[in-house]
Amino acid sequence: MRKEKGHIFVPIIIVLLLIFTGCKDTSTYKAEEEINGGNTIAKYSDRFSYLLEYPIDSIAFPRSADANGVIKRVPSKDWTSGFFPGSLWNIYRLTDDTRYRDRAKEWTAFIEKEKYNDKTHDMGFKVFCSFGNGYKILNDPTYKDIIIASAKTLSTRYNDKIGSIRSWDFNKEEWQFPVIIDNMMNLELLFEASKYSQDQRYYDIAEQHAKTTLKNHFRTDNSSYHVVDYDTITGHIRSKVTHQGFGKESSWARGQAWGLYGYTMAYRYTESTEFLEQAKKIATFLIHHNRLPEDAIPYWDFDAPKIPNEPRDASAAAIIASAMIELYEYTTDKKYLEFSDKIMSSLSSENYVIQDKTEVPFILKHSTGNWPKNDEINGPISYADYYFLEAILRRKELK
Repeated sequence: MRKEKGHIFVPIIIVLLLIFTGCKDTSTYKAEEEINGGNTIAKYSDRFSYLLEYPIDSIAFPRSADANGVIKRVPSKDWTSGFFPGSLWNIYRLTDDTRYRDRAKEWTAFIEKEKYNDKTHDMGFKVFCSFGNGYKILNDPTYKDIIIASAKTLSTRYNDKIGSIRSWDFNKEEWQFPVIIDNMMNLELLFEASKYSQDQRYYDIAEQHAKTTLKNHFRTDNSSYHVVDYDTITGHIRSKVTHQGFGKESSWARGQAWGLYGYTMAYRYTESTEFLEQAKKIATFLIHHNRLPEDAIPYWDFDAPKIPNEPRDASAAAIIASAMIELYEYTTDKKYLEFSDKIMSSLSSENYVIQDKTEVPFILKHSTGNWPKNDEINGPISYADYYFLEAILRRKELK
């Protein structure tokens, strides 16, 4: 996430023109012609308005929608609760329309109680996507205090012997101390809280968690396991498995996206070359994978058995696109920016932006949540929108 540079009202069509034409000399697709066609971009303001009009309810954060437009609503304790207010903050930054800012404040307030929830590792997803974005816009000291309190709570899940933050508390009959690749994303909260509070421990926990994950989560081809379970007494690895991928040795697409984003972000705070190198290795795995579709939107798992007849995951693509922009900033290697632009061109097309008048508070379709449980398959999901909007903002800020 980038430091706020002020708000200038620009119609959404012009914003997106600036974004995608910024590197037309290096891109492999015809982004300018695509945008000038207007067929996709004209839908953005409509889709944004559905987020604004969704009724406020403290226990009904919109998480996803099924094929019939039925919205899955969740309370603040759900790991996805922060993405909807985060998207509203991002739309405000894109449009300077204060209605989105005000609505973001209302939704964000409902998440405050999560700062004391020590039963989850998802503090970053919930609190930083909401209060973190809000703080960078409003500079409200109350928001900062909530972020610090949340970091304090999250740090209670850290185990010095293992060198990691515990991810999940369920499935105790099988796992002792499970750590998932997704947990890399929650380190941003700790790094920021360390700056806000001048408490070095938050930084140290985040850095060590990233080191432990780097050591144990990755295969020789730089793909990632989803879950690594540790022995709480010895700190040794008990097993490496999956919970949301096709199999324990498969490459679950969103897991690879979390890893890319997580190590790029970790480099931002630590300037550790080993973190940057890992991000580059993951990027290479993704860019050159022989099962990546032509439009660069991955199937839900790179090893799913029925490719090409498998669901895509637009959420994984959006996370990758956002991370690749930041990776480009640190390396100035144009292949990362070109790959991000290719993804964003695809996601901005009518194939992935919701085209009809279905009144759901989402922008993108074709995301896959949890395939093994047949849950949230091939539909809109809140975190896809969040990282899609973040990628638009990051691309804009390159100019």
